[in-house]
Amino acid sequence: MMKRPKTVVLPSAAQAAELVKKMRGAIDSNENYRSKSLRINGAICAKCGREFDQASINLLTVHHKDGNHNYNPPDGSNWENLCTHCHDDEHSRGVLGEYLSKST
Repeated sequence: MMKRPKTVVLPSAAQAAELVKKMRGAIDSNENYRSKSLRINGAICAKCGREFDQASINLLTVHHKDGNHNYNPPDGSNWENLCTHCHDDEHSRGVLGEYLSKST
């Protein structure tokens, strides 16, 4: 039995333009919270204390303390700047904890 191809309805030009506008807004807001976090918390890792200069600032990330990337209060209370190593460690702790609790 052969399946028929599905018909895909393409968005109108206006709908596509609105979608692009929303996507660009999301990108802008992500960049915006990163620069705000850097301004509020400085170019230093909150966990290991490593300081970053302009040449290495790309290794500093913004961690959302509550895990909700959509919660970006203007006072920065949900953010902490972490280097890529500490950020990876922070996110792997839960996975490791789950793994270890199942193996005992």
